Amino acid sequence: MLGVEVTVQRVDLSNDDRIFAVCVRGRDRQRIPILDLPLPTPAPRGTEWIEAYRRWLRP
Repeated sequence: MLGVEVTVQRVDLSNDDRIFAVCVRGRDRQRIPILDLPLPTPAPRGTEWIEAYRRWLRP
């Protein structure tokens, strides 16, 4: 779904504890790692949790 606007339908946790956004556009659906998901401007409510997760993962 590269380069098109999508809706995040839900957030999933993988077996290895990675967080994925389940993105939909029409009939298409794709799981994208939450850290790879580009965020719109202005950032929607709740994106502070994604930023906190990014900081937490840094070595």
